[in-house]
Amino acid sequence: MTVRARLRTRLGIAALAAGAAVALTAVPASAGPAAPGSPRFLAPGELPPHPASPWYAGRVTAGQPDPLPICVGDALPSTASHRTYWTEFDTNALQVTVVERNERRAKEFAALLRKDLAGCAKKLMEQDPDMTAAKKYYGRLNVEEGAHVYGIDTAHSWGASDIALFSVGRDGRTVTVVKWAQMGNFQHAQVADFKATTVKAVKKLH
Repeated sequence: MTVRARLRTRLGIAALAAGAAVALTAVPASAGPAAPGSPRFLAPGELPPHPASPWYAGRVTAGQPDPLPICVGDALPSTASHRTYWTEFDTNALQVTVVERNERRAKEFAALLRKDLAGCAKKLMEQDPDMTAAKKYYGRLNVEEGAHVYGIDTAHSWGASDIALFSVGRDGRTVTVVKWAQMGNFQHAQVADFKATTVKAVKKLH
């Protein structure tokens, strides 16, 4: 894998949103109200608390996030909507929501995302021999049609180590993916806080 490809991979795990340093003073803490009937997205204050920084958020945007997140990015359709979040430090988050045509398709899409997360660590190491990766499954959350939480820990031979938490939740025909990431490893994962964030995200899908 080239140096440029390695950089893209790491950006997908734990880099700040593009332009975040400027956006700290330019982007509002919350977007305007969602269109009638549209799923609501997490507010910055609903993310796992950071010990030294508030969370900031971009606007809810139609389409796939750029860059695509690791593990789940290849499955996201162009009909998705997303919102990015970041702190003043090397911690960021992302929420992507997809409204399917019916509940059956939503159930299948959520299952596909879970399958991608289950095999993500192995896939990452196949793509980059200089990376080691490990996965943890943190269980199912009893909210609406359910949500599932995963952790992906990656380390590069050149010293970088990142931890990312993912959740996949569904309410009817709407599926949402939430990602939280920062430098570190499984010991630095705010699992309990992230589970609470996931529950809030899924409840907002009504």
